[in-house]
Amino acid sequence: MALITRRRALTTFGAALAGVLAPPAGSAFADEQDKHRPRPLWRAHAHNDYEHPRPLLDALDHRFGSVEADIFLVDGQLLVAHDPVDLDPARTLESLYLAPLAARVKANHGSVYRGHRTPLQLLIDIKTEGASTYLELDRQLRRYKHLFTTYAHGRVHRGPVTAVISGDRAARVPMAAQTVRRAFYDGRLADLGSTEASFASLISDNWTLNFTWRGVGAFPAAEREKLRTIVRAAHDRGQKVRFWATPDVAGPARDALWGELLAAGVDYLNTDDLAGLEAFLDAHRSA
Repeated sequence: MALITRRRALTTFGAALAGVLAPPAGSAFADEQDKHRPRPLWRAHAHNDYEHPRPLLDALDHRFGSVEADIFLVDGQLLVAHDPVDLDPARTLESLYLAPLAARVKANHGSVYRGHRTPLQLLIDIKTEGASTYLELDRQLRRYKHLFTTYAHGRVHRGPVTAVISGDRAARVPMAAQTVRRAFYDGRLADLGSTEASFASLISDNWTLNFTWRGVGAFPAAEREKLRTIVRAAHDRGQKVRFWATPDVAGPARDALWGELLAAGVDYLNTDDLAGLEAFLDAHRSA
């Protein structure tokens, strides 16, 4: 497949490493920093994270708990982009995400956010044929075996990062056949109740296909109950919940919908506006 490159890589491997390294663990300076560092926002999900000026690093600076990368399998490489026209051989999953995360976890002695053991979610959206792309992805994840939450022979062993596979559904077949894997499946509402958290750790779906409310006026009582029923059903099985295609333009409608998602217990709020969601969650926490 021929590559059509429209832009230069915004993040080099060296710059990524420089941006994620933390002060030495155990130093007085690092300990003092920890006391005053705001807590991570585990419910914040950076949709299409790679489109920000500093992929991964901007989301981490805003303390996000989940980031999303779209990948294409091209000549044996996993390239990160939203559309084929934007493919750039310098923008690989490894250079933008895997290597910087490994460097950060090493610097923080085992966690993405120093002093916090909750895993960061790395949602990987497959844009090319799912089965073949996943097999190459699995090969790359194995090179970072200590970085990722792992399913092994019926048990889940938590790591600093939990990889979740979305996008082309053909990835499900090779994933389900593995007795050891370093990634989990992104289920849909149709999977709710029929999949285990050890396989589908996340249930995601399109808000607009399931709810009519867009944040304007009162949330219909029947839709509020539907949302809470979905969340309860997922949480009863140990699964997390995310919706995409929610309003993402700053204003009362977005804030109203985000407030209902929080109140219902939805685990990840989807946004392209890192600063906006950070401010919203901080304000909600203070309230």
